[in-house]
Amino acid sequence: MASKQKQTTKPGASRKSGKRHSRAGKKILFFLFVLVVLCILLVMFAPEPEPEATTMDTADWIQGLELPAPVPGEQIITHTGYTLSYNEEYEQPSYVAYLLTRDKVYGALDRADNFRADPAVTTGSATPDDYRSSGYDRGHLCPAADQKWSAQAMDDSFYMSNMSPQVPAFNRGIWGSLEATVRTFANDYGAVYVVTGPVLTDGPYKTIGANKVAVPKEYYKAVLAYDGKENAKAIGFLLPNEGSKKKVQDYACSIDDLELKTGLDFFPKLDDNIEMTVEDSYSLKDWDWREFSAKDEPKTLVAGTKADDKRSESIKQVILVVASELRKQLVTWINTL
Repeated sequence: MASKQKQTTKPGASRKSGKRHSRAGKKILFFLFVLVVLCILLVMFAPEPEPEATTMDTADWIQGLELPAPVPGEQIITHTGYTLSYNEEYEQPSYVAYLLTRDKVYGALDRADNFRADPAVTTGSATPDDYRSSGYDRGHLCPAADQKWSAQAMDDSFYMSNMSPQVPAFNRGIWGSLEATVRTFANDYGAVYVVTGPVLTDGPYKTIGANKVAVPKEYYKAVLAYDGKENAKAIGFLLPNEGSKKKVQDYACSIDDLELKTGLDFFPKLDDNIEMTVEDSYSLKDWDWREFSAKDEPKTLVAGTKADDKRSESIKQVILVVASELRKQLVTWINTL
Protein backbone atom coordinates (compact mmCIF):
# COMPACT_ATOMS: atom_id res chain seq x y z
CA MET A 1 0.00 0.00 0.00
CA ALA A 2 1.51 3.19 -1.16
CA SER A 3 1.98 5.79 1.47
CA LYS A 4 0.66 9.35 0.96
CA GLN A 5 3.30 11.97 0.63
CA LYS A 6 2.93 15.06 2.80
CA GLN A 7 2.78 18.35 0.97
CA THR A 8 4.90 20.92 2.61
CA THR A 9 5.23 24.65 2.06
CA LYS A 10 8.64 26.14 2.10
CA PRO A 11 9.09 28.73 4.85
CA GLY A 12 10.52 31.23 2.36
CA ALA A 13 7.45 31.04 0.08
CA SER A 14 5.15 31.61 3.07
CA ARG A 15 7.10 34.71 4.07
CA LYS A 16 6.99 36.09 0.51
CA SER A 17 3.26 35.51 0.33
CA GLY A 18 2.79 37.33 3.64
CA LYS A 19 4.86 40.26 2.40
CA ARG A 20 2.75 40.47 -0.76
CA HIS A 21 -0.44 40.48 1.33
CA SER A 22 1.05 43.14 3.60
CA ARG A 23 2.10 45.36 0.69
CA ALA A 24 -1.30 44.96 -0.99
CA GLY A 25 -3.03 45.78 2.29
CA LYS A 26 -0.94 48.90 2.76
CA LYS A 27 -1.77 50.05 -0.79
CA ILE A 28 -5.48 49.53 -0.15
CA LEU A 29 -5.29 51.52 3.09
CA PHE A 30 -3.36 54.27 1.30
CA PHE A 31 -5.94 54.56 -1.51
CA LEU A 32 -8.79 54.46 1.02
CA PHE A 33 -7.15 57.32 2.90
CA VAL A 34 -6.70 59.35 -0.30
CA LEU A 35 -10.32 58.67 -1.28
CA VAL A 36 -11.60 59.91 2.08
CA VAL A 37 -9.48 63.06 1.85
CA LEU A 38 -10.75 63.78 -1.67
CA CYS A 39 -14.36 63.32 -0.57
CA ILE A 40 -13.80 65.80 2.27
CA LEU A 41 -12.27 68.28 -0.19
CA LEU A 42 -15.24 67.83 -2.53
CA VAL A 43 -17.63 68.75 0.28
CA MET A 44 -15.48 71.74 1.29
CA PHE A 45 -15.23 73.16 -2.22
CA ALA A 46 -18.73 72.36 -3.39
CA PRO A 47 -20.34 75.64 -4.56
CA GLU A 48 -23.18 77.03 -2.50
CA PRO A 49 -26.55 76.73 -4.21
CA GLU A 50 -27.57 79.76 -6.24
CA PRO A 51 -30.55 81.87 -5.23
CA GLU A 52 -33.47 80.04 -6.73
CA ALA A 53 -34.76 81.61 -9.90
CA THR A 54 -38.49 81.98 -10.17
CA THR A 55 -39.62 81.72 -13.75
CA MET A 56 -42.98 83.46 -13.66
CA ASP A 57 -45.67 83.29 -16.26
CA THR A 58 -47.83 86.34 -16.84
CA ALA A 59 -50.58 84.54 -14.92
CA ASP A 60 -48.36 84.52 -11.80
CA TRP A 61 -48.05 88.29 -11.69
CA ILE A 62 -50.46 89.99 -9.33
CA GLN A 63 -51.97 93.00 -11.06
CA GLY A 64 -51.16 96.18 -9.14
CA LEU A 65 -49.18 94.45 -6.38
CA GLU A 66 -46.43 97.03 -6.76
CA LEU A 67 -48.79 99.92 -5.92
CA PRO A 68 -48.62 101.44 -2.42
CA ALA A 69 -51.82 102.46 -0.69
CA PRO A 70 -53.21 105.69 -2.27
CA VAL A 71 -51.82 108.96 -0.92
CA PRO A 72 -54.67 111.35 -0.04
CA GLY A 73 -54.94 114.33 -2.38
CA GLU A 74 -52.50 112.98 -4.98
CA GLN A 75 -53.26 112.11 -8.60
CA ILE A 76 -52.42 108.58 -9.72
CA ILE A 77 -51.19 108.42 -13.32
CA THR A 78 -50.40 105.34 -15.37
CA HIS A 79 -47.93 105.43 -18.26
CA THR A 80 -46.52 102.57 -20.30
CA GLY A 81 -44.43 100.50 -17.91
CA TYR A 82 -45.05 102.35 -14.65
CA THR A 83 -47.55 104.13 -12.39
CA LEU A 84 -46.90 107.26 -10.33
CA SER A 85 -48.56 109.29 -7.59
CA TYR A 86 -47.99 113.00 -8.27
CA ASN A 87 -47.28 115.36 -5.38
CA GLU A 88 -48.28 118.82 -6.59
CA GLU A 89 -46.77 120.64 -3.60
CA TYR A 90 -43.27 119.37 -4.39
CA GLU A 91 -43.74 118.99 -8.18
CA GLN A 92 -42.59 115.36 -8.36
CA PRO A 93 -44.01 111.94 -7.58
CA SER A 94 -44.31 110.60 -4.06
CA TYR A 95 -43.70 107.22 -5.65
CA VAL A 96 -43.22 105.49 -8.98
CA ALA A 97 -44.14 101.80 -9.07
CA TYR A 98 -43.63 99.12 -11.70
CA LEU A 99 -43.17 95.42 -12.34
CA LEU A 100 -39.71 94.63 -13.69
CA THR A 101 -39.44 91.26 -15.43
CA ARG A 102 -36.51 89.26 -16.76
CA ASP A 103 -37.70 89.87 -20.33
CA LYS A 104 -37.77 93.63 -19.75
CA VAL A 105 -34.20 93.87 -18.48
CA TYR A 106 -33.02 92.30 -21.73
CA GLY A 107 -34.77 94.95 -23.84
CA ALA A 108 -32.59 96.00 -26.76
CA LEU A 109 -33.74 99.56 -27.52
CA ASP A 110 -31.31 102.44 -27.22
CA ARG A 111 -31.98 105.33 -24.85
CA ALA A 112 -33.88 108.14 -26.59
CA ASP A 113 -33.98 111.38 -24.56
CA ASN A 114 -37.27 113.24 -24.77
CA PHE A 115 -37.64 115.24 -21.54
CA ARG A 116 -40.99 117.03 -21.47
CA ALA A 117 -43.85 118.09 -19.21
CA ASP A 118 -46.48 115.47 -18.47
CA PRO A 119 -49.86 116.47 -19.98
CA ALA A 120 -51.60 113.88 -17.80
CA VAL A 121 -50.89 115.88 -14.61
CA THR A 122 -54.06 117.95 -14.23
CA THR A 123 -52.38 120.64 -12.11
CA GLY A 124 -49.38 120.87 -14.43
CA SER A 125 -46.09 119.07 -13.92
CA ALA A 126 -42.55 120.36 -13.59
CA THR A 127 -40.83 121.27 -16.87
CA PRO A 128 -37.29 120.83 -18.25
CA ASP A 129 -36.78 124.58 -17.72
CA ASP A 130 -37.15 124.11 -13.96
CA TYR A 131 -33.92 122.08 -13.97
CA ARG A 132 -31.95 124.17 -16.45
CA SER A 133 -28.75 125.62 -14.89
CA SER A 134 -29.88 124.39 -11.46
CA GLY A 135 -26.89 122.13 -10.90
CA TYR A 136 -29.18 119.11 -10.48
CA ASP A 137 -29.81 116.18 -12.80
CA ARG A 138 -33.28 115.29 -14.05
CA GLY A 139 -33.09 112.02 -12.16
CA HIS A 140 -35.26 109.19 -13.46
CA LEU A 141 -37.27 107.31 -10.86
CA CYS A 142 -38.42 104.57 -13.23
CA PRO A 143 -35.08 104.22 -15.10
CA ALA A 144 -34.94 104.53 -18.87
CA ALA A 145 -32.74 101.41 -18.80
CA ASP A 146 -35.71 99.45 -17.39
CA GLN A 147 -37.86 100.59 -20.31
CA LYS A 148 -35.79 99.32 -23.25
CA TRP A 149 -38.41 96.66 -23.97
CA SER A 150 -40.80 99.10 -25.72
CA ALA A 151 -40.40 102.31 -27.72
CA GLN A 152 -43.51 103.72 -26.03
CA ALA A 153 -42.24 102.75 -22.58
CA MET A 154 -38.88 104.38 -23.30
CA ASP A 155 -40.60 107.56 -24.49
CA ASP A 156 -42.95 107.67 -21.48
CA SER A 157 -40.03 107.36 -19.06
CA PHE A 158 -38.96 110.91 -20.02
CA TYR A 159 -42.05 112.66 -18.68
CA MET A 160 -41.00 115.18 -16.05
CA SER A 161 -43.49 113.56 -13.66
CA ASN A 162 -40.96 110.69 -13.52
CA MET A 163 -38.09 113.03 -12.55
CA SER A 164 -36.66 114.36 -9.31
CA PRO A 165 -33.72 116.76 -8.73
CA GLN A 166 -30.67 114.64 -7.98
CA VAL A 167 -27.08 115.59 -7.25
CA PRO A 168 -25.11 114.54 -10.36
CA ALA A 169 -22.65 112.40 -8.37
CA PHE A 170 -25.61 110.60 -6.82
CA ASN A 171 -27.63 110.09 -10.01
CA ARG A 172 -24.66 108.89 -12.04
CA GLY A 173 -23.08 106.98 -9.16
CA ILE A 174 -24.68 105.04 -6.34
CA TRP A 175 -28.27 105.56 -7.62
CA GLY A 176 -27.35 104.15 -11.02
CA SER A 177 -25.59 101.24 -9.33
CA LEU A 178 -28.71 100.48 -7.30
CA GLU A 179 -30.86 100.53 -10.44
CA ALA A 180 -28.49 98.09 -12.16
CA THR A 181 -28.49 95.83 -9.09
CA VAL A 182 -32.29 95.73 -9.09
CA ARG A 183 -32.10 94.53 -12.70
CA THR A 184 -29.98 91.63 -11.45
CA PHE A 185 -32.71 90.88 -8.89
CA ALA A 186 -35.28 90.75 -11.70
CA ASN A 187 -33.04 88.48 -13.75
CA ASP A 188 -32.50 86.14 -10.80
CA TYR A 189 -36.11 85.85 -9.65
CA GLY A 190 -37.90 86.25 -12.97
CA ALA A 191 -39.62 89.44 -11.84
CA VAL A 192 -39.59 91.95 -9.00
CA TYR A 193 -42.11 94.58 -7.89
CA VAL A 194 -40.40 97.96 -7.47
CA VAL A 195 -41.51 101.15 -5.69
CA THR A 196 -39.16 104.13 -5.69
CA GLY A 197 -39.15 107.85 -5.09
CA PRO A 198 -37.99 110.81 -3.03
CA VAL A 199 -38.52 111.09 0.71
CA LEU A 200 -40.93 114.02 1.08
CA THR A 201 -41.51 113.94 4.84
CA ASP A 202 -38.39 115.70 6.12
CA GLY A 203 -38.72 119.25 4.72
CA PRO A 204 -38.38 122.16 4.35
CA TYR A 205 -36.53 121.79 1.05
CA LYS A 206 -34.46 123.88 -1.28
CA THR A 207 -36.41 124.48 -4.52
CA ILE A 208 -35.44 125.02 -8.15
CA GLY A 209 -37.14 126.62 -11.16
CA ALA A 210 -40.28 128.68 -11.62
CA ASN A 211 -42.42 125.78 -10.43
CA LYS A 212 -40.39 125.53 -7.21
CA VAL A 213 -39.48 121.87 -7.54
CA ALA A 214 -38.32 120.56 -4.16
CA VAL A 215 -34.82 119.07 -3.89
CA PRO A 216 -35.14 115.94 -1.73
CA LYS A 217 -32.58 115.05 0.89
CA GLU A 218 -33.05 111.30 0.52
CA TYR A 219 -34.41 108.68 -1.90
CA TYR A 220 -35.84 105.23 -1.30
CA LYS A 221 -36.46 102.02 -3.18
CA ALA A 222 -38.59 99.05 -2.12
CA VAL A 223 -38.19 95.70 -3.91
CA LEU A 224 -40.38 92.61 -3.61
CA ALA A 225 -39.74 89.17 -5.13
CA TYR A 226 -42.90 87.05 -4.95
CA ASP A 227 -43.93 83.98 -6.91
CA GLY A 228 -47.64 84.46 -6.27
CA LYS A 229 -47.76 81.56 -3.81
CA GLU A 230 -45.78 81.41 -0.57
CA ASN A 231 -42.24 82.39 -1.58
CA ALA A 232 -41.72 86.08 -0.89
CA LYS A 233 -38.80 88.26 0.10
CA ALA A 234 -38.39 92.01 0.19
CA ILE A 235 -35.73 94.60 0.83
CA GLY A 236 -35.62 98.38 1.09
CA PHE A 237 -32.98 101.03 0.43
CA LEU A 238 -32.64 104.55 1.82
CA LEU A 239 -29.93 106.78 0.33
CA PRO A 240 -28.93 110.42 0.88
CA ASN A 241 -28.99 112.65 -2.20
CA GLU A 242 -25.21 112.85 -2.48
CA GLY A 243 -22.28 111.04 -4.06
CA SER A 244 -21.07 107.93 -2.27
CA LYS A 245 -18.25 105.38 -2.40
CA LYS A 246 -20.18 102.84 -0.33
CA LYS A 247 -21.69 99.62 -1.59
CA VAL A 248 -25.36 99.47 -2.52
CA GLN A 249 -26.04 96.93 0.24
CA ASP A 250 -24.73 99.38 2.85
CA TYR A 251 -27.99 101.32 2.35
CA ALA A 252 -30.29 98.31 2.74
CA CYS A 253 -33.10 98.38 5.28
CA SER A 254 -36.43 96.72 5.98
CA ILE A 255 -39.66 97.74 4.27
CA ASP A 256 -41.03 98.68 7.69
CA ASP A 257 -38.16 101.15 8.07
CA LEU A 258 -39.08 102.72 4.73
CA GLU A 259 -42.73 102.98 5.72
CA LEU A 260 -41.77 104.84 8.90
CA LYS A 261 -39.54 107.20 6.92
CA THR A 262 -41.86 107.90 3.97
CA GLY A 263 -45.32 107.52 5.49
CA LEU A 264 -46.25 105.18 2.62
CA ASP A 265 -47.86 101.74 2.92
CA PHE A 266 -45.96 99.40 0.59
CA PHE A 267 -47.39 96.24 -1.01
CA PRO A 268 -50.81 96.41 0.71
CA LYS A 269 -52.22 93.75 -1.65
CA LEU A 270 -50.03 91.06 -0.11
CA ASP A 271 -51.68 88.58 2.22
CA ASP A 272 -51.37 90.07 5.73
CA ASN A 273 -49.27 87.18 7.07
CA ILE A 274 -46.84 87.35 4.14
CA GLU A 275 -46.71 91.14 4.35
CA MET A 276 -45.80 91.08 8.03
CA THR A 277 -43.07 88.49 7.46
CA VAL A 278 -41.32 90.15 4.52
CA GLU A 279 -41.63 93.75 5.69
CA ASP A 280 -40.21 93.59 9.20
CA SER A 281 -36.83 92.10 8.24
CA TYR A 282 -34.51 91.43 5.33
CA SER A 283 -31.50 89.27 4.49
CA LEU A 284 -28.59 90.37 2.30
CA LYS A 285 -27.99 86.70 1.46
CA ASP A 286 -31.28 86.55 -0.45
CA TRP A 287 -29.95 88.84 -3.18
CA ASP A 288 -27.17 88.87 -5.76
CA TRP A 289 -25.31 92.18 -5.42
CA ARG A 290 -23.67 92.39 -8.82
CA GLU A 291 -24.72 95.13 -11.21
CA PHE A 292 -26.66 93.76 -14.17
CA SER A 293 -25.07 93.56 -17.59
CA ALA A 294 -26.85 92.68 -20.82
CA LYS A 295 -24.06 90.13 -21.30
CA ASP A 296 -25.31 88.16 -18.28
CA GLU A 297 -27.07 84.87 -18.82
CA PRO A 298 -30.87 84.95 -18.43
CA LYS A 299 -30.33 83.42 -15.00
CA THR A 300 -27.48 85.35 -13.39
CA LEU A 301 -24.89 83.19 -11.66
CA VAL A 302 -23.61 84.04 -8.21
CA ALA A 303 -20.11 85.43 -8.49
CA GLY A 304 -17.48 82.69 -8.10
CA THR A 305 -19.82 79.78 -8.77
CA LYS A 306 -18.29 78.89 -12.14
CA ALA A 307 -14.81 78.66 -10.62
CA ASP A 308 -16.15 76.52 -7.77
CA ASP A 309 -17.89 74.24 -10.27
CA LYS A 310 -14.62 73.67 -12.17
CA ARG A 311 -12.75 72.93 -8.94
CA SER A 312 -15.43 70.47 -7.82
CA GLU A 313 -15.42 68.78 -11.22
CA SER A 314 -11.61 68.34 -11.06
CA ILE A 315 -11.87 66.75 -7.61
CA LYS A 316 -14.60 64.41 -8.88
CA GLN A 317 -12.35 63.26 -11.74
CA VAL A 318 -9.49 62.51 -9.32
CA ILE A 319 -11.89 60.58 -7.07
CA LEU A 320 -12.92 58.43 -10.03
CA VAL A 321 -9.27 57.65 -10.84
CA VAL A 322 -8.46 56.80 -7.20
CA ALA A 323 -11.61 54.67 -6.86
CA SER A 324 -10.66 52.75 -10.02
CA GLU A 325 -7.14 52.10 -8.72
CA LEU A 326 -8.56 51.05 -5.34
CA ARG A 327 -10.80 48.51 -7.07
CA LYS A 328 -7.79 47.06 -8.93
CA GLN A 329 -5.81 46.74 -5.71
CA LEU A 330 -8.72 44.99 -3.98
CA VAL A 331 -9.02 42.49 -6.85
CA THR A 332 -5.27 41.83 -6.73
CA TRP A 333 -5.36 41.40 -2.96
CA ILE A 334 -8.30 38.97 -3.12
CA ASN A 335 -6.56 36.90 -5.82
CA THR A 336 -3.52 36.45 -3.57
CA LEU A 337 -5.56 35.04 -0.72
